[in-house]
Amino acid sequence: MKNTIQSVKGTRDYYPEEMAVRNYLYSTAHKVSESFGYQEYEGPFLESIDLYAAKSGDELVKEQSFVFPDRGGDLITLRPELTPTLARMVAQRQRQLIYPLRWWSWGPFWRYERPQKGRTREFFQWNIDLIGVDSPEADAEILAIAATFLQEIGLISDQAHILVNHRGLMDAELHKLDVPPDKRSEVFRVIDRRDKMPPKEWEANAIESGLTDRQFDGLLKILSNNNLWRNSRELVRIFELLGSLDVSRYVQFAPNIIRGLDYYTGMVFEVWDRDGEFRAILGGGRYDNLVADVGGDKLPAVGFAMGDLVISLVLRKFDRLPNKLGDSPAKILIISYDEVSIADSFRIASMLRDNGLAVACYPEITKLPKQFKYADRMGMQIALIIGPEERAAKKVSIKKLTSGEQTAVNESELLVTLRRFLETETAS
Repeated sequence: MKNTIQSVKGTRDYYPEEMAVRNYLYSTAHKVSESFGYQEYEGPFLESIDLYAAKSGDELVKEQSFVFPDRGGDLITLRPELTPTLARMVAQRQRQLIYPLRWWSWGPFWRYERPQKGRTREFFQWNIDLIGVDSPEADAEILAIAATFLQEIGLISDQAHILVNHRGLMDAELHKLDVPPDKRSEVFRVIDRRDKMPPKEWEANAIESGLTDRQFDGLLKILSNNNLWRNSRELVRIFELLGSLDVSRYVQFAPNIIRGLDYYTGMVFEVWDRDGEFRAILGGGRYDNLVADVGGDKLPAVGFAMGDLVISLVLRKFDRLPNKLGDSPAKILIISYDEVSIADSFRIASMLRDNGLAVACYPEITKLPKQFKYADRMGMQIALIIGPEERAAKKVSIKKLTSGEQTAVNESELLVTLRRFLETETAS
């Protein structure tokens, strides 16, 4: 027995059904992004590791990046995220761009992680960013885009919600606890790990970070105070604006949301499902220093990213994927009746395609039930038959696969009849 060569660990095979889900997510992200006036862009898949070394934290660079030397000896990496690339691109043309920038992208990324449910080493990701504005209004717009996406894919606020915090608020609270400024980034990482570790292990990790018992007790009080947002003028304004945008039902304050990457400077957020099974479905926040960190002038920015895998699992969990994603794009199958009719079948298929219809011809002469079964399993709606009787009368038989209804029409009437039938099927 032959051994089948397996795919590389942590990568994914996109069979047509999985590819249809990915395309659905892309098309929905495209629709929502453009509805808010965002333009699509893309960056390279390879970047210098130096771009991430001082911007994203040691964990991303040392543990999660695929790093290798090029032939000149420089270390490059398959991109693990897009925000540093975006900052570099903006910095390179900072004087030529029109602000505020509203940009979005969808593409592949790679992280060297332990493959598990909802996490692979290769994934696709939606990135969307608003650059050049430092205001609660910009933050609220980004949150509204996330909420609008949830609405568009059919997730109601009882199923998924957006958890929001503010690093400036948390920094001020840590200041009250006398946590030194140079220790606060580590405490932020401790907060970020809280929901990823058992309580006792997390407590030990917090103490190891240098927190005193008093500071640790104070941190616990901060993380349990769901009204803490009232101490932040930015968050108060953001929540007011979200009411005007009619998405406030999706958004709530959560002091445990901090985001692990070092470049975040202000508002941060994540989408979780309400059951807590899937966390960080998407996440992002404000990063006002990143453009300056890669060589440009300081430029405020806010945005988020969403991978394709976790959101796919969430949609399956709540049965929110469209029913016909795996169907053939051709809704018409021309039956291969006999060898004599093949030329007519190909000619008619070509005519219909020239007029904008997607048409498939069955690629061999075989039993008719087999061909009809294929059409049904592929989600096709209409079969065309050109047998001896049809050829003699210069007609084509149209069979509606959903009802079994069959009628014969002249070739000259075929296009109009098919369009009418397809409109009826789509409406039903």
